[in-house]
Amino acid sequence: MSSIRRVVVDSIDDIRVEAVDAPQAGPGEVTVRSTVVGICGSDMHAAHGRHPFMSLPFWPGHEVVGAVSAVGDGVDPSLVGRRVVIEPNLACGHCDQCRAGRYNICATLDVFGCQTPGGMTDEFAIAADRVIALPDDLDDDWAALVEPFSTPVHAVRRAGDLSGKRVVVIGAGPIGLFAAIAALDAGASRVVVADLLESKRARAERLGAHGSFDSSAPDAADRARELLGGPAHVVVDCVSRESTVALAIAALDKGGMLMTVGVPAGRTLVDLDLVQDRELTLVGNLMYVREDVLHAIELLRRKPFALDEIVTGTFDLDEADRAFAASDDPEQVKILIRVRSSA
Repeated sequence: MSSIRRVVVDSIDDIRVEAVDAPQAGPGEVTVRSTVVGICGSDMHAAHGRHPFMSLPFWPGHEVVGAVSAVGDGVDPSLVGRRVVIEPNLACGHCDQCRAGRYNICATLDVFGCQTPGGMTDEFAIAADRVIALPDDLDDDWAALVEPFSTPVHAVRRAGDLSGKRVVVIGAGPIGLFAAIAALDAGASRVVVADLLESKRARAERLGAHGSFDSSAPDAADRARELLGGPAHVVVDCVSRESTVALAIAALDKGGMLMTVGVPAGRTLVDLDLVQDRELTLVGNLMYVREDVLHAIELLRRKPFALDEIVTGTFDLDEADRAFAASDDPEQVKILIRVRSSA
């Protein structure tokens, strides 16, 4: 049996490429040859041992673009050769949440590349219903953004009609930047972005935010209201720490909504008295479902920003350790790994 390369992360200081047997497509599966793989913030949290739902070692790669190389029994053979992205939610399909169409919160959810070996490899096998064919006008580097874009698209959709609404996004990493773009696309009248770093705030404004402010400033909530022209109707928190939750609650109007998107490090203090007194809505958001992925694809087909504002570095698969090191730099946005076949 032939072998392939696969990245394994034992820690942020121990990232290597191992040789494993090439996969075979079982019944209902396809094999996919990876072409581009993004490094996610969750990958970085896990590599540092700080992700509450991922353990070390892990085999990353859930932001994957590739081409179907083979199909198993019961799968349409016309998929072979198609460029695809994957939807990494590995759901049971029969729990209450799955039956309701909310398989992103499946009772036994695993995530490809988080709890199972992922796509940061030459080739992988996955259920055929997890791949989504790409349009020809969305090249691989743009397509690598589909998965991370789908999460903020999901959160913005769940926030309801944003037409004419005032929105704060906390965090100007990839998810926060995409949340701002998605909120603008959904009709928000004002979108402002908070971050610790001036360079990230400037990037958010270049991507369309109406203003930005330092999330650590003592008057941050006042600054948010000033930039918005009033209190926020919605805050999308892409950091989810005690300080950002407090900022969100302080910036929100009565009856407002806090969309929690960032993964908290653990238990987080919330000013529940203010949530109750102001009738605030606190909404958790996990990943996405197919309609969000399809909307992300259509939004990215419009090329709504300069790609180099988001993709700030690329590495080969054999340089995975360097790629993770680059992703640790807060000035970077999205690091991509290009997979060139070891054959």
